[in-house]
Amino acid sequence: MSSEIIADGVVVSLAYQLEVDGEIVAQTEPGDPMEYLHGAENIVPGLEAALTGKRKGDKMSVTLSPDQAYGEYDPDDIDEVPLADIGDMEMGELEVGMVLEVEDDEGDVYLAFVREIGDETLLLDFNPPLAGKTLTYHVEVLGLRPATEIELEHGHVHGTLWDEDEEDDGE
Repeated sequence: MSSEIIADGVVVSLAYQLEVDGEIVAQTEPGDPMEYLHGAENIVPGLEAALTGKRKGDKMSVTLSPDQAYGEYDPDDIDEVPLADIGDMEMGELEVGMVLEVEDDEGDVYLAFVREIGDETLLLDFNPPLAGKTLTYHVEVLGLRPATEIELEHGHVHGTLWDEDEEDDGE
């Protein structure tokens, strides 16, 4: 497989800056690029689609509507949960705005943001923090390489693009 252009099965290293309403909300740091496995749904769909076919050195800006990113904000994804269901946390450890891992009856784990703390309940928001937002990404493609077999099998990157001497021992 060629890794001269971004396509499924290619590990992409990039620098990015993410803006919401003109404000930078996330960015990579110099010397610490983000890496992802293209085609494995590791990044928002609109950005992955926009990067398809790009080459090392390419720069681009792309604005994504909510449906191309984290989806619309869903008020039905806010639930009131009894404090007793939260487990071993002490009341003093809970803060509005913190993120909790919440397990449902089937054992699936979800991230939830604490919106309110009541005497006996928590108001938890299961929407992604950027749901309902229009996102603008400014991206530079820094490097490309073919994914290893184990990366393809696991659906995510192992190691780093810059560790050429590192051997993948399957861990």
